[in-house]
Amino acid sequence: MSVDPQTFRNALSRFASGVTVVTCLDAEGGPTGLTVSAFSSLSLDPPLVLFCIGKNGRTTESFVSGEFFVINILADSQDEVSNLFAGRDAEKFSKIESTVGLGGCPVIAGCLANMECRRTAVLDGGDHWIVVGEIENVTTSDEASPLLYFGGSYRKLA
Repeated sequence: MSVDPQTFRNALSRFASGVTVVTCLDAEGGPTGLTVSAFSSLSLDPPLVLFCIGKNGRTTESFVSGEFFVINILADSQDEVSNLFAGRDAEKFSKIESTVGLGGCPVIAGCLANMECRRTAVLDGGDHWIVVGEIENVTTSDEASPLLYFGGSYRKLA
């Protein structure tokens, strides 16, 4: 039995997820990033996380070949950041506040958490790559609630 792609997408939209922006450096050493909801913890010892990225994305190569990346977990006030990094704006980093983290990767300000990671594996996942990283530095904030995505739109905790 085969499930058609739209039915599968509809089913996945029923799973509420946090929203992240993953950042790294491109081949020329410039910042790049994209909005990612396919993110998960993987291991406590060692501290590992993973995210998934489409194989045909315009920034994919930077993430699967770069040594470092940062998972920026967005706060409920950062829906505009999510939209910015979901789009093709070449000047996105000039529109946000960030600092320089591990390996020169951008660390976005105002997030609930920032996890600076060293890439340890890239695994085949169908039409996506599964990128695994070991966390080398973490910052967290209790100042806000998470930005959530459910049913095709952003949600906030009541």
